[in-house]
This record gives sequence, C-alpha cells and structure tokens, in this order.
Amino acid sequence: MKTRRHFIRSTGISLALPWLDIFADDSKRASNAQQPPRRMICVCAPLGLHPDNFFPTQSGKDYALSPYLDILKDFRDEFTVISGLAHAGMGSSFAHQASASFLTGAPGAGRPGFRNAISLDQFAADHIGTQTRFPSLALSGEGSGGLSWTRTGALIAADNSPSRVFARLFLEGQSDDVQNQLKRLEDGRSILDDVSAQAKSLRTNLGSEDRDKLDEYLTSVRELEQRMVNDESWAKKPKPKVNVEPPKDIPNAADLIGRTRLLFDLSHLALQTDSTRLITIMLAGSTFAPPIKGVSLGHHDLSHHGKDPGKLAQLKIVEEETMRTVRDLLSKLKQSQEGDSNLLDRTTVFLGSNLGDGSSHSTKNLPVLLAGGGFQHGQHLPFDANNPPPLCNLYANMLQRLGIETDKFGTSTGTLTGLEMRRA
Repeated sequence: MKTRRHFIRSTGISLALPWLDIFADDSKRASNAQQPPRRMICVCAPLGLHPDNFFPTQSGKDYALSPYLDILKDFRDEFTVISGLAHAGMGSSFAHQASASFLTGAPGAGRPGFRNAISLDQFAADHIGTQTRFPSLALSGEGSGGLSWTRTGALIAADNSPSRVFARLFLEGQSDDVQNQLKRLEDGRSILDDVSAQAKSLRTNLGSEDRDKLDEYLTSVRELEQRMVNDESWAKKPKPKVNVEPPKDIPNAADLIGRTRLLFDLSHLALQTDSTRLITIMLAGSTFAPPIKGVSLGHHDLSHHGKDPGKLAQLKIVEEETMRTVRDLLSKLKQSQEGDSNLLDRTTVFLGSNLGDGSSHSTKNLPVLLAGGGFQHGQHLPFDANNPPPLCNLYANMLQRLGIETDKFGTSTGTLTGLEMRRA
C-alpha cells in the first residue's frame, strides 16, 4: 500500500520527500496519462526588439501587421502580440541586468543585495518535470548565462553547445556508462542523507535568520532528491531515436542567426520526442557584426542606435532575420502531428525581452509575442504602458495552460485579462 508520505532514512533521521507523480496510485497515473501533454518554450531577446517595427498601431483582431509581425503572417490566427507590459519594480538604470528577472519578475536586478526568485520554467518543472527524462532545458546562444533560476535564486547554467545537448537527449552511452550513472545516483542519495542529518542537528543552535537560510538549503536538498529519483528511473530506459544528423556547433560568436536556428531546431526535436516539456532560450547579443548581408556593425551597437537612420536600417535587417527563425520554429511545431492535434497547439511559445527599447534602456512596454498553446489568438492586446499590469500576470496564464492550478506567480496580481484559452 503506497502512502502519501515518503521518507528517506539514514542514521535515525527521516527526511520527507516532496510529493512526486511516481507516488500517485495507479488510477491517478492512468488519468494523468490520458491528458494531452502541454509544453512551453520561453525565448528572450536580450537586446530587445525595435518597438516601431514590432508593435502594431491598432488593437483588437483587425490590426495591420507591423513589419516584424508580417513575417509571421501565416500564423496570424495562432499568435497574440501584447503591448504595455512591464515587470513591477524595474528601472532603466540596470536594464541589461534585468534579464536575470525576465522569467522571475523579482525586482531590483543588478542592485546591491539583489536576490533572485524561482523562474517560470522551474516553477513549472516542480509540478510537471518528472513526466519527462529532462525536467527542463536551459539553452543559450552564447555564454552560460540563461533564464532559469532555482527556488533559492541560484542561476542554472545554460548550455550553449547544441551538439552536447543533442548527445544528452538522443545518444546512448555504453552499458558501463549507464551503470556508472546509477552508481553516482546511489552515492549522491547517500551523501544527501548524511548532509541532511548534519544540517538538521545544527538547527537548534541557530538564530532565526540562519534558520531561514538552512530551511532554504534543505528545500534545495529535497529538490535535488526529486531530480535524482527521476534520473534513476529514466537512466534505465532507452533514449528516443531521431533520423537527423547531429548538429555541429557554430564557433563564430557573431553568427547569432545561425546559432538561434540550431537552438530552435534542437528545441523542436526535444519537444517532438517528449524528452522535455519546458525549454528556456537566451538569444545571442554579440558585439561583433553578424554575417548577414547589409550588416557591418555589431548587434549590440545597433540596438543602441540613438535613432541613427543607418543603424536603424541595419538593426531592422538583423531583427527581421531573428523573426524568420521564430517563423520557422512555429512552422516546424505546426507540422508535427501529435494525436488529433499538433505541437504548436500544445506548446506555448513565448518571445519577449527584458528591454522595451534597447537604445534608451527602457524597461517599459516590453515586446511580448505569445503563440500556440491552445489560447484564443489573432489579436493585438494593448495595455497602458504608464500603468501596466505585471508581466507576471501573463506567466500565471501560461502556468494554468500547463495544467498547473495557480492564479499567482512572482509579482503577479492575478491573470492577464483579455487572454482566453480556446475551448476544446
């Protein structure tokens, strides 16, 4: 008889495990298995998207497509563009550092003493991450800085090597490798038992502030235990087979479009094989000129154009190429059938930025494009940029679409009005 409460015990200490799907009774698991999988991709363009080319001038369903949205015209009825949103407590003084809060909504990024919060994807992973081999994937177009943060506000290093991620997803190791992995998991669990026991023994002698820190640490321990239970289960199962050539990493850091395409193609494969249902992608923002015809300046320099016509013209070329990669991702998802639906209909694709205007370092009126996921789309949903609802309100909508019962995330004040789920 399975019980709701589970423990790991070592040297007389019982450490409660968090509730895992694996502990559900057979009827509950069968019920969950009948639900169609819901997925989410969150993409950040860290240098923004030029607002004059991104936002429509009209609202509602009959708006005229902006230059950037015109590239996505074949998917007009499958995306919503949202204007006027911002994160609560954000200012322009630390606009670039605000990328740390893009998926958390934590105010004060870049300021002394700033402490981040859990990111949207990791909040979702706590609820649905054990359903797939990889609870989530954190990817980046350049360095290891990404969008994903743990519950205790620690950055999860993003992977910028598509070839390495492809190997993790689809290439089988030798049988000895699998056994070694299982042994590492066993050793890790034993170590966690010992550390937990020692940490608890210290608690009675700590002050209130140190107790809080210790409790956060034990929370991290429990999260790691949950991941290890999941890892052990998946280590015994073969990886999915895909009939594609492994990607080759692009060493040129300036080739932001080429790197973006690799990450988007890899994300499509990961979702198509149900290897994960949660992906974050930090796009590149190189200071070097990208290998794009008509572009001679670095992307960062172009984003800080100061309204120079020549720079604006080149910036438009770069950002139009970026939007074409988004179009191609939506197309791949749309063409991938899954039962009586397709991956786009079951995947919420969120594209945005920590910057509303890269040139002025404004963090108001953030560019937001939401596609797929089963929402009622085909509209421009505007809000007052001078009195905006928190961007985290949208995140609450996105969590609900994943089947997570919550009406709040981060600094949200509820869900975003005007964005409805499509009726089945």
